[in-house]
Amino acid sequence: MFDVLIIGGGVSGMSCALVLGSAGNKAFAADKKIGIFTHQKASNLQDAVFNNAYGIPAGKLGSELLEESKEQLASLYPHVEQIENEKVMKIEGSYPDFTVVTNKGSYQTKIIVVAINATNTFAIEGLMDYVIPHKKAIVEKNRIQLKNEDHFVTDGIYVAGTLAGLRSQLSIAAGSGASVATDILTLWNSGIHSQVHDSIRK
Repeated sequence: MFDVLIIGGGVSGMSCALVLGSAGNKAFAADKKIGIFTHQKASNLQDAVFNNAYGIPAGKLGSELLEESKEQLASLYPHVEQIENEKVMKIEGSYPDFTVVTNKGSYQTKIIVVAINATNTFAIEGLMDYVIPHKKAIVEKNRIQLKNEDHFVTDGIYVAGTLAGLRSQLSIAAGSGASVATDILTLWNSGIHSQVHDSIRK
């Protein structure tokens, strides 16, 4: 049983995983089992190049960033399980006992974070009732989002990135994933607002 499973290995999903992983030294997060489906083939980053993203060198390719983020997560937070080459097809159950069904198997989890892109090919069974037209995308692009309030879809299910109704921008997606992670940390910390900061000061 996972405590949280993140669906999507793009910017928002990996950002969420990195923040959750970095909380491993917190008593309320130390024993939590975290996983992420790192399926990236449909990520908008595959064709992206960045010149306007804070902290990222100009000319950085999105395809490079995708691979480097997986390496960063594995190196710094190896307790976060990366599940590769599996596509999520269905979600069953309710909080805190979900089953996530992929094209290769199934997984039990208490919390789900959906962090895939907002294309209208979205087809995860069990979430289709939450699909609405994207509120901040050009109508002609026919983008969708999941109904949510500040990333919260329903008990145990969060959404991050463009699928949360946000515009497609790397820094926005990264912040969205981090925001969901801190909401989950707060939940684990008995409702006491929580975040994780690294510091060079000891």
